[in-house]
Amino acid sequence: MRINLVCMGKTDDKGITNLITYYQKRLPKYWNFEIIEIPDVKNAKNLSPDLLKKEEGKLFLNHIDNSDTVVLMDEKGKQFTSREFAHKIENWMSSSVKRVSFIIGGAYGFSDEIYERANEKMSLSKMTFTHQMIRLFFIEQIYRSDQILQGKPYHND
Repeated sequence: MRINLVCMGKTDDKGITNLITYYQKRLPKYWNFEIIEIPDVKNAKNLSPDLLKKEEGKLFLNHIDNSDTVVLMDEKGKQFTSREFAHKIENWMSSSVKRVSFIIGGAYGFSDEIYERANEKMSLSKMTFTHQMIRLFFIEQIYRSDQILQGKPYHND
């Protein structure tokens, strides 16, 4: 199974980038994890929030296959414990899901088209974090899931 994290824009904070790289290198190759950073929409400052979401939505759709399981990282999404998330990934693997694309939207969220395409929504917290921090938190949870599924002592309940 392939896991993609599809994000709008780049992470420009070196500290966050270094930590993302740290966890990404620790993931085993069979997880097939990839971060896809889509360049920001041009002239975004001149667009209304709704128009910006539509333009971002078009870009997201270019990186999603029809067969993908699409999970939006959304503040209104379902929250999981780390162990529940690990078992969700395990279930996708055992049910022959080929690719799961987790999507982190722009500052205003997602267009209606992206919400319609999504299979589900997931939230890492009720709190709001920067899009850069969510990338780090997410990849750490992917690593933690691997450790849980392998029965390694990284995660403590």
